[in-house]
Order: sequence, then structure tokens, then C-alpha cells
Amino acid sequence: MRSVAIHGVGISRVPGVHSTDFEVHRNWLALTNSLPLSKWYYEETSEWTLDYPPFFAWFEWTMSHIAKWVDPAMVVVENLGYASDATILFQRASVVVTEAVLFYAVVSIFADVADARKRIILTALVFLSPGLLFVDNIHFQYNGFLYGIQLLSIHALWKERYLLGGVLFAVTMNFKHIYLYQAPAYFVYLLSRYCFIETNGSFSFSFLRFVKIGISVISVFLVSFGPFIQHIPQVLSRLFPFKRGLCHAYWAPNFWALYSFADRVAIQGLKLAGKGAELGEVPSLTRGLVGNSVFAVLPNIEPIHTLILTVVFQLPSLYSLWKRPTKDAFVDSLVLCGFSSFLFGWHVHEKAILLVLIPLSLVATRTRRHAQIFYILSCAGYLSLFPLIFKATETPTKVIVFLLYAMTSSHFLAFLTKETAANKSERGLQLNILERLYVYGMGPLYIYAELVHPFVFGSRLEFLPLMLVSVYCSVGVLYSFVALSFLIE
Repeated sequence: MRSVAIHGVGISRVPGVHSTDFEVHRNWLALTNSLPLSKWYYEETSEWTLDYPPFFAWFEWTMSHIAKWVDPAMVVVENLGYASDATILFQRASVVVTEAVLFYAVVSIFADVADARKRIILTALVFLSPGLLFVDNIHFQYNGFLYGIQLLSIHALWKERYLLGGVLFAVTMNFKHIYLYQAPAYFVYLLSRYCFIETNGSFSFSFLRFVKIGISVISVFLVSFGPFIQHIPQVLSRLFPFKRGLCHAYWAPNFWALYSFADRVAIQGLKLAGKGAELGEVPSLTRGLVGNSVFAVLPNIEPIHTLILTVVFQLPSLYSLWKRPTKDAFVDSLVLCGFSSFLFGWHVHEKAILLVLIPLSLVATRTRRHAQIFYILSCAGYLSLFPLIFKATETPTKVIVFLLYAMTSSHFLAFLTKETAANKSERGLQLNILERLYVYGMGPLYIYAELVHPFVFGSRLEFLPLMLVSVYCSVGVLYSFVALSFLIE
């Protein structure tokens, strides 16, 4: 199913389909192919400078040697915005091919499920994710490939191959540093499960094992960053650009979207009260790439504040994992560590919701409540990605894919949770009335944002529908976080 969707969206319509991220990766192909390594993280002919860790740079370098045979102009740094048919075809095909890693990982994880029907359904919940289709195959990134490596690391840990699991996760972080947010869960799990040895009911710390896992992980970072040792400050400045604002140009559906919305509401309240003059010039919160966000009424937020909040909300799941280092507790902590970073992190992109949804899909059928939370979060998370796909020609694709996944996942989740329920007569996900109203409310919201607003306002208030989608989805995302947190034992 997925391959058909990928080829239908990404290949049969090659001439017209490309995005900002498409040009980002084309530029990275060009600079890694055309320039010496020492200049990769300094090059700024394009505004889309290289800002991923070294392993991803080497990944682009490897692909560039194939790309130059497909279309030599593709790997010329000065060819900004270059998008020949051959270039689009090559880059689309590269996503499809590398997603084989994800498919292999998902199949491996669920290989031990005896019931073939259950195994297929569980595989589909992960591999047929609309988010991966939207972000990778339409908007254009390589998340499926990276999540495949991470899932392989989870599978290795489940099989008690701890060194391999740790190394694979270190590799993942050196492809894309957003995974750093989930590193605390790996650290606690490996420390408690691998470095502490149980003997006759008591635990003893193995310094040798601690050194082995430490050397294994550090070696990955040395291989990754070693060739750039003279340029580490420059590389780090690219990886962690704190000069960017708190919120991305399009607000990710997290706590800061609600915070920003509250500031906008407060501004309007003061204006209605006749105190608008006291506010002075109201700053924009949607500058995206440059400059810190400045609030007019609410206190301003600095990167350190987001770090503190992220760590604080990660701690409960990490403490639970330390006390009970089981496979389920590890995935729970992995999900909630990613969730905390998505909700409270600095300059979070809406695409980062996949950091939560992909690992959560592994345990979505553990209990009926897990299934309910996963369903609500997946609907809110995938709807929040709609503004990434803003071309009218893409509208039928995103709507049909979203609706198909919403309907089929509801059926699959209900079927699997019914199989494990004590009362076999229970049917459906059994969302409560507020949860159902929230999910149903996505329809009117979409119709207003995509159809009614442009018809009524034209080009005026163009950010309003984006803000409404972001805020509405933020409610569902925050609700899911709270609900999931209560399931921690």
C-alpha cells in the first residue's frame, strides 16, 4: 500500500512536486560533492546551510556521487533552486529506497508475534504512517530511514543485545541530533538493565560493562566528529542555532503554541479595554528563522527555560524506568522523553511529532487506553502537518490518506484491543464524548481553514487558519501527553 502511495505521489507527478526541504537536500548534495570537507559547515551560498550531524553529511556525500551521474547540474552549489525532472526523480527515489531500512526494522520488531493477522496490522500502524508519507515523500525528508535505524536499536535492546542497541542509537543521533532528546531514556535503561547485574536478588554495579558501553557509544561520536575536529565549534553552532525564535514560522502544536495564542488573546483584550497604546509595537511571533520571539503581555521565554521544563517533565518517566527497567517501561520513557521535548523544546518543528508517534505505535495496543491516546494523538499530529502540504494539487492526497488512516487505524486498534480485553463484547475504541467531539471537530476546522477562510478573507489574515489548526491540534497533543503520563507505573 505504502509503495503505491509513494510512487503515485512522488514519481508519477515528478514535474510539479517539490518543497523547501527538497532544495535543502539538493543543496547538501551539492556542497558535500563540490567542496572539501573543511568547508561543509561553513558554506552559505544558499540560506539552507548544512545543519545536521556529520553522519548525515556523509550520507548526502554518498548519494551525491550517484546524483552527479543522473544530472551533473544537481550538484553545483551555485544552482540555487535547481529542480530538473531528473533531480526530482532521483531525490524522490532516494527516499523510497532508503525506507527499506524502516520496513526491515518494523518487520523485525513484530516477527515474534505469532498471529499473522496481528503482525500485519501492527506493521501497518507503523509503516503506513501518514506523517512519514507527508513529511518524507511529499514535503521531502529522510525520517523513515532514520526511524528505521532507531527501531533497530530498540529491537536490539529488546533482544538483550545492549551494546548493539546503544551503538545503533548513537548512530541515529549522529544522523539527526533531534534524537538527543530521547537519549536520557537510553542512558537510564542501559545503566539499570546492563550495568547493574542481579545476583541472588541483589544488584551489583559492573564497571567493566559501564566502560564497554561507554567506549562503544563514544567511538561512534569519534568516528562521526573526528574528521571535523578542527571545526567543532562551527559544527555545533550549526546544530544548535539558538538565535532562532522560540516558535517556528508555523507554530508546532505544542505548549508554546498555546502560550503564544494566549499572548495574542491578551493583546486583543487590552486593546478592547482601551489600553492598546501601552503595548507599543506588537512583535511578530512567526519570524521563524531569525531572532528570538518576544511576547507583548506574557513573560518572554529563553532557551534555558525550555530546557528546564523539558527535563522536569522527562524525570517522572525516567524515575519509573530506573525503578522498573522493563521493555514496556523503556518504550514509555522513550515516548515521554520525546513528548516532553516536543511540548516544551526551543524552536520545535511540527514534523517532530513523529518523534512521539513512531515509538508510541509500538505499544499502541498494549491496553485500550493506550489505543485511545494513540488514536487521538495521531489524528491531531497528522492534521497538524497539513500546512506543510499547501499546494492545491496535493489537497486530495493529504485528505484521502488522512481519512483512510483514521478509519483503518480505528478499526485495527479496536480489533487488537478487543482481542486482549477481559470483556469480549466490548467494541470500538470507546472514546468518551469529549474525545469524540474533539476528533469530529477536525472536519469543520479543516473546511474553515482550507475553504471558508480563503473565500471570505482572501489574502487577508493569512496566518489565522494556520494559528487555528496549530492551537486546536495543540489541545489534543497536550491532552494526550497528560493522559499518557498517568499510565506510568
